[in-house]
Amino acid sequence: MNLSKEFWDNRYKTKNIRWDIGEISTPLQHYFDQLTNKNIKILIPGGGNSYEAEYLHNKGFQNVYVVDISEVALSNVKKRVPTFPTNQLILQDFFELNDTFDLIIEQTFFCALHPNLRALYAEKMSQLLQNNGKLVGLLFNDALHDNHPPFGGSKKEYITYFKTLFSLTVFENCYNSIASRKDRELFINLVKK
Repeated sequence: MNLSKEFWDNRYKTKNIRWDIGEISTPLQHYFDQLTNKNIKILIPGGGNSYEAEYLHNKGFQNVYVVDISEVALSNVKKRVPTFPTNQLILQDFFELNDTFDLIIEQTFFCALHPNLRALYAEKMSQLLQNNGKLVGLLFNDALHDNHPPFGGSKKEYITYFKTLFSLTVFENCYNSIASRKDRELFINLVKK
């Protein structure tokens, strides 16, 4: 399967992104509302339309970065949020990113990657985080698809990728998922070891 830039650009052009809910998800909104330090450096990888970045930006967080390989997705963010800093919308392969962050937000990026990249994803997340940095977000706890995104999986599988690199502070069924994802998501809050 070729999950290339062209593949994702076409998905965003044709709006074939069924897991895009059109707004920030409730669990992430509630998490963001608890953050008090608006100077932390935040990354949203594979951010797509990135309603999370929009929400954080509108709440006064100045150091929010979105990386995606789809120029169309990043253009969508800029059109919707013209005040979002252009230099913080990064057109690049996540695995080639070289920077460090205090917080990385997971929102459907993991499920968009082919499952054979999951161990590499965990390693890259660890590399991109400052000491004691956090990886926070949502993972599908559902079989979903095995031949196209979104790819599914299970808590048992996912833990194998993260347990040596992170303290699994929270790795639980999400209690406040949107209705269509009820009992199908895990909320994670992982701290870099």
